[in-house]
Amino acid sequence: MRLVRFAFILLGICITSPVFAKMVAKPVDWQLDGTTFESVLVYDDAVTAKRPGLVMVPNWYGINDTAVAKAKMIAGKDYVILLTDMYGHGVRPKNDSEAKTAVAPLYHDRGLMRARISKAFEQLKAEAGQAPIDSSRLAAIGFCFGGAVVLDLARTGADAKAVIAFHGDLSTDDPTLTTKIKARVLAMNGSDDTLTMPQAPEFTKDMQQDPSDWQFVEIGHVVHCFTETEATAKTGVCRYDAKAAARSYRMMHDWLAESFASR
Repeated sequence: MRLVRFAFILLGICITSPVFAKMVAKPVDWQLDGTTFESVLVYDDAVTAKRPGLVMVPNWYGINDTAVAKAKMIAGKDYVILLTDMYGHGVRPKNDSEAKTAVAPLYHDRGLMRARISKAFEQLKAEAGQAPIDSSRLAAIGFCFGGAVVLDLARTGADAKAVIAFHGDLSTDDPTLTTKIKARVLAMNGSDDTLTMPQAPEFTKDMQQDPSDWQFVEIGHVVHCFTETEATAKTGVCRYDAKAAARSYRMMHDWLAESFASR
């Protein structure tokens, strides 16, 4: 009888527990100007309620296992994330040299960058029919190169509630686009980041034209790549910092909550 009773207890646990639920990482492809882009939709299917949708643009290495793991960590039970391919089919950099080559055309032609991220944002909206996305609560986040991309999305006047850049490139080819911004913009950079902080004075000057709410945060004693766990060097210009990463994620969650609550 004990064995039978134990079996029924186990059966009850299996029925009521979300052990069969998992983080979904579903391929999502689209085409733009003859190029196929291969992205990934990430969310927890244990949660059935609709939740905010985020476009996420990774660093210049693009979509890889590390970027997917990061998207899963951020998504949790709170968000549906479209991890976005900015390069197109077959372009998956394996080292800094390949990554530099991959981003060069997009930095050279910011119009192309804006067209691609705008298409990704429209795709996020389209996924609302297949995933638990609340279409009234959409935003974008980006890291390093991805930070530059999502800031350019904001400059298109996209109807995102918020745009958040982590240690992102702050430059723009057209400062007048800042007047089009509708999203609440949060940019977070390390105070010792020699790659992006020289751009900060011009960025903050341009953002004075932004009619919406915005904030620029310098995190002290931190260099570039502070959220990138693979940046394990003890010294150098690109270095993970666990404390700064945790702090920036808290600011992200707060900024998103405020943005989604505002009318």
